[in-house]
Amino acid sequence: MTSTPPPSSLDPAVAARLKRSADGLVPAIAQQYDTGEVLMLGWMDDEALHRTLTTGRCTYWSRSRQEYWVKGDTSGHFQHVKSVALDCDADTLLVKVDQVGAACHTGDRTCFDAGELTVTGTGA
Repeated sequence: MTSTPPPSSLDPAVAARLKRSADGLVPAIAQQYDTGEVLMLGWMDDEALHRTLTTGRCTYWSRSRQEYWVKGDTSGHFQHVKSVALDCDADTLLVKVDQVGAACHTGDRTCFDAGELTVTGTGA
């Protein structure tokens, strides 16, 4: 992605609230709307967020391919958007979706089922 983001039709009031990374992106966590299951993490710029909000389907920015992609267009595993929220710092999006099929590119339901890491601390 270039240092100057492409023009976007995102509502200027929403755009003004976003805190983006140096490459103009915001992490977007996809969560199953009715169960709370965390499905995946993708990246959005202003245009991807605009498309997500106006089409009701998740659009992400591929950092490796340097292009937009709509979840499900090639796999058939769609994400139908139920709501989108900013976190308290306005630097992360929570996209609640109705996931059809697998969310992960590996074919798994979620990207977060590769095994838990061992926690050795006692916590607070």
